[in-house]
Amino acid sequence: MDIQLIVIIVFTFIIHLIGTLAYSARIAGTRTGQIAVSFALFNIMILISRTSNSFQGPLLGKRIEESISAGVMDSIVVDFRLIIFSATIATIVGTLTMPSFQRLFTRAVNRFKAYGSVPKLAMRGFTPTGLSQIINSITIPTKANILGLGSRERIPLKFIIFNMIATAVWTIGVLSSLYAGCLEPELRLTSSQLSSIINGIATILMFIYIDPHVAVMTDDVAKGDRSQAYFRRSIVWLLGSRLLGTLLAQVLLHPAAIFIVEVARII
Repeated sequence: MDIQLIVIIVFTFIIHLIGTLAYSARIAGTRTGQIAVSFALFNIMILISRTSNSFQGPLLGKRIEESISAGVMDSIVVDFRLIIFSATIATIVGTLTMPSFQRLFTRAVNRFKAYGSVPKLAMRGFTPTGLSQIINSITIPTKANILGLGSRERIPLKFIIFNMIATAVWTIGVLSSLYAGCLEPELRLTSSQLSSIINGIATILMFIYIDPHVAVMTDDVAKGDRSQAYFRRSIVWLLGSRLLGTLLAQVLLHPAAIFIVEVARII
């Protein structure tokens, strides 16, 4: 494993870790009653994720160009599998650290009013008091939360399945288009531009079926129509389906690449 691949894997890990921890912003918002502030602060982390994503694409593109020029294509498939596996590891790490991050994020939201500035809030984390609060926020998932998975009370199965599929499709969006370029090098430019087809499917699922449902749950908890326990259990189910989605991505990588190649031939 060379430095270039390690950098790509690190970027992928960051992207999926932040995507997993995104749910903690909703939990913090419902606990503090400051949903807008929670999302505004979390957008900073989303910015980090998108910055990582902007570096990931060019690095992958260059790696593929070098492999095509050298006539070594088998290693590319292994690289893609490792990259997807890093997304799975990031999801696991994000799930295990969710309780800690949710506590820390809740404190940050509560303290934001006092500081009124993101840089000042960030600098507080480096003070002895701030470091102490970070350490005190560290915890592990409780036994009650794990046992709560046995109950899927009022959580639609269709909602969970859609989240799994959307995660899988989004995970391979760019990878499958680049892999398609490996399968048909003469169509690699067209194939790379068709990544929007794969990402579009995931976007539709997320914005039509998933995000509105999570938003309704968030508002219901904030208004007191649903309990925090129900909301946390729903988030855990979403995290589980997200993890399964990264595993499903391994299966869908090759079929998605074949699909893109066929579309590239037609247009």
